[in-house]
Amino acid sequence: MALPNILVTGTPGTGKSELCRRLSEKLGFQWQNVSSIVSENKFVEEYDEEFECPVLDEDRLLDFLEPLMQKGGHCVEYHSSEFFPERWFAAVFVIRCSTSLLYDRLQAREYGERKIKSNMECEIFQIPLDEARDAYRREIIFELTSDTEQDHDANLQRVQDWLDQWKAKHNKL
Repeated sequence: MALPNILVTGTPGTGKSELCRRLSEKLGFQWQNVSSIVSENKFVEEYDEEFECPVLDEDRLLDFLEPLMQKGGHCVEYHSSEFFPERWFAAVFVIRCSTSLLYDRLQAREYGERKIKSNMECEIFQIPLDEARDAYRREIIFELTSDTEQDHDANLQRVQDWLDQWKAKHNKL
């Protein structure tokens, strides 16, 4: 039985990797960490000094991911979502967290003040959520909070419940 593909997106530091790690361990999804894929394969066009980050070569990344997505069972993690084809995903999970926690998490990663400020603004103005809403059908978008260990557990259960419903609907029980 093939699993569907899902996208996990949100501001850096909100808990995307934690959810994807759990989805991989507990539900059998293949975790595709886009930042790692980009780094390992040098899918970079240039470096953006203002935002202190590499500029993604989206075409090369999408060409790389296409055969994987056709197989199903992948959990794709990235802080941006609008350039991924909707046809790839059965669900999009947008991870959010409180800004006080996010600030502490970004400081612990030793982000510069400008990068922290930029990411804090993204979370405050819910940029990843709005981006997902603009790119995908509303019925496949789920907003999850990732502040506490209990939230992490609840998020895993929420995805499990969604997957159970998806399997039932697609006669994959």
